[in-house]
Amino acid sequence: MSSNNVVLEMRGITKTFPGVKALQDVTLQVTKGEVRAICGENGAGKSTLMKVLSGVYPHGSYDGTILFEGEPCEFRTIRDSEERGIVIIHQELALSPYLSIAENIFLGNEQATRGVIDWTKTNAEAAKLLARVGLEESPDTKILDLGVGKQQLVEIAKALSKRVKLLILDEPTAALNDDDSEHLLDLLRSLQGQGITSIIISHKLNEIAAIADSTTIIRDGQTIETLDMRGAERVSEERIIRGMVGRSLDNRFPERTPHIGEEVLRIEDWTVHHPIDTERVVVDHANLHVRRGEVVGIAGLMGAGRTELAMSVFGRSYGTKISGRLVKNGQPIAPGNVREAIRHGIAYVSEDRKKYGLNLIDDIKRNITASALGKVARWGVMDASGETRVAGKFRTDMNIKAPTVDVVTGTLSGGNQQKVVLSKWIFTDPDVLILDEPTRGIDVGAKYEIYTIINALAESGKAVIVISSELPELLGICDRIYALSQGRITGEVSREDFTQEGLMHYMTMEREVSR
Repeated sequence: MSSNNVVLEMRGITKTFPGVKALQDVTLQVTKGEVRAICGENGAGKSTLMKVLSGVYPHGSYDGTILFEGEPCEFRTIRDSEERGIVIIHQELALSPYLSIAENIFLGNEQATRGVIDWTKTNAEAAKLLARVGLEESPDTKILDLGVGKQQLVEIAKALSKRVKLLILDEPTAALNDDDSEHLLDLLRSLQGQGITSIIISHKLNEIAAIADSTTIIRDGQTIETLDMRGAERVSEERIIRGMVGRSLDNRFPERTPHIGEEVLRIEDWTVHHPIDTERVVVDHANLHVRRGEVVGIAGLMGAGRTELAMSVFGRSYGTKISGRLVKNGQPIAPGNVREAIRHGIAYVSEDRKKYGLNLIDDIKRNITASALGKVARWGVMDASGETRVAGKFRTDMNIKAPTVDVVTGTLSGGNQQKVVLSKWIFTDPDVLILDEPTRGIDVGAKYEIYTIINALAESGKAVIVISSELPELLGICDRIYALSQGRITGEVSREDFTQEGLMHYMTMEREVSR
């Protein structure tokens, strides 16, 4: 690698948190104009390294040296790094939903003359940036009216407004559908053609293979290797996985011999209307069932109604004008709220663990016991030692990587946060556990652990429903799969008949065909 072409060099970066060495002597070199992928398991230190680079963790809070364009850098704030042309886009987008696209793009960098914002110039400059990222929206459109994919493009337009030289994207496609993901990758290629260097953190190995010039693997806070993705010998996903986890994952899904018992939950003729547009049907006369010891999948494209179905069943936590029947263990039930759903033995793990699943500023033990406080209380008073004991057992059983259960949950990696959410709902001792995108945003090693937990739940006699956007995942862990399209169940497939093509056929059925 020619030193004249190196735009970024990080030498001997070491970052320590109380009780944890997150980074240890990490070294990274990135050349001008390349797309560099950074891979590693959750908790490996990828995001921490990028926060060191961008000034989220200021100079003085870590050991080591950063050189950008050959000059030593001591960033103490994000603004310092942005002034040099380094812009980071975090997995949780930092846009203000009630402001317009233009206002968000120039927030903190207002187009003003003598302290007065020039709105004509603001909107005109925003329109130019939107054209560069291929977003056909009016600059005065509010962010809350955009989907996640378009919001991601606004973030990149905002980065371009800062004359970005090095663009860092942390899990940019984690919440995007296939079309939005492909558009984003095309945009990165276009920016590369304009001389912009990119660093992309991603768990989606197929996307890394498609976009990256080289891939740096970080494991346990240390740099393991950098792979040339454009060399004569193709770098396989298995090769990257071996570097990430330190071992080969020959089978990404653990073996399971199902022991399926009697029916636990039946959903009959279930219809749900949108909570605001109450004439719009979101779930349309859905019928499905799940049995003891069975893992049932729900497949569907974005907007098919999967999450809406799950949340409406879970104590009517979504929707209006809900009709239909729930039958549990042969008896009709009608849980009118979440508390009643839990009492009836139904649990729901949200796809958005940070917003709905966890209190990120509280510790592990309180998150785990939050949904069943009565089980760790005596006469209405919390049993602190009992709570610690329960949480400690989950920490061990679920292999949650934290020194104690007093660690703040928000400091954990995504995979470990997901284990805390699962622990929280398993502690309620449900008969039916609905898992909505249980492995979203976590790496292959952590996914394997989650699959093992799902298998153990089924083996213990629980009925498990898994919603996932990843068809290989559903094919790998489920006994049966229902396909959902435009709010209707369009197909039911047993394991012996599983194919991605067959499921996709059902998932793309038009409403008229599915009747």
